[in-house]
Amino acid sequence: MFNHRNYSEKELVEGCVTNNRRAQEILYKQYFAKMMGMCMRYTSDRDKAMLIVNNGFLKVFKKLDTFSFKGSLEGWIRKIVYHSLSEYFKKESKYLHFLVFEEKDTSTTQTAALSNLYMEDILEMVTQLPPATQQVFNLYAIEGFTHVEIAKNLDISVGTSKWHLSNARQKLKEILRKSNSRQYAG
Repeated sequence: MFNHRNYSEKELVEGCVTNNRRAQEILYKQYFAKMMGMCMRYTSDRDKAMLIVNNGFLKVFKKLDTFSFKGSLEGWIRKIVYHSLSEYFKKESKYLHFLVFEEKDTSTTQTAALSNLYMEDILEMVTQLPPATQQVFNLYAIEGFTHVEIAKNLDISVGTSKWHLSNARQKLKEILRKSNSRQYAG
């Protein structure tokens, strides 16, 4: 079934679910570069990024039978690889900035500044957030709760939880900018 022609997502997913190694190879090769690029935005260590991507794809192959074809396959894979990235950094506990400043296009100045921040620095910045925003940020970014779980625990809507997280990221970026401008001015 899996020779050298293009396959639909459905054929590829079905092939992977039935443990067809060729289908798994095609899927891996098709999405590897994008997932590697995403991981490299958060770590400059290619070996770490490779480990994270491969752990992510292992989870993808284990969970592929749950993919319901609602939404894009790439988005679904990206979410799983991102969770692997999150798990890796939670285990490492050296840096938290990838959870704080999750954005596709960060400037090189901001990226350089972030690489010098340690978890303690970011946690200190988090204490400057408004209490409700700080609470949602801590539950999501540090403790690993989902927005649904946070909404249920705090008796707020999922949208409100997402707003608080977005607000936290925005305020933390402002705090970082102010901190950098003071550092370079002084």
